[in-house]
Amino acid sequence: MGRTWQQKRPARFEYADGRIPGEILEEPFQYDMMVDEALRGVVRRALKQVAQHGLPGNHHFYITFKTRGEGVSIPPYLLEKYADEMTIVLQFQFWDLEIEEEFFSVALSFNDVRERLVIPLAAITGFADPSVKFGLQFQTLDDNELNETELLDASDDETEDPMPEGDDDGAAMGQVVSLDNFRKKK
Repeated sequence: MGRTWQQKRPARFEYADGRIPGEILEEPFQYDMMVDEALRGVVRRALKQVAQHGLPGNHHFYITFKTRGEGVSIPPYLLEKYADEMTIVLQFQFWDLEIEEEFFSVALSFNDVRERLVIPLAAITGFADPSVKFGLQFQTLDDNELNETELLDASDDETEDPMPEGDDDGAAMGQVVSLDNFRKKK
């Protein structure tokens, strides 16, 4: 009598960047990826502290993430409104903050409707705590796929003013907004 089931092959293990264990790389030390992973650990640890103890004093977080990043879960109407990136603020009104190894989830209010967002740490492109003038910017997988020519062209553009003066609500369009505009003038 023959077998009626088929044994499944074990899934092939891969690192998050798609490498296979034992694979020989051109550059054995990918320091940029190591640093990126370590800095995402800073975000994880800060969120974990908030989940356990709340936000002390004037601390609050701005977290920007790719809305179409792998594993991101947000309501469809938010995905439609923020097709590429979205910035959330963790300050006064957030609930059920949970932190896992690779993602966090939080409930926020949008137009008086509480919604749960699931955000992988790998989808985060920016993290800031303006109360202590601390901020981090991250590359996502899409950013890492830029070729060397594009990176060189982009470095030439960095000398230009990234945000023109004036009252521009760039946050709604998924643009970087200078926090200096919101700080108290001395």
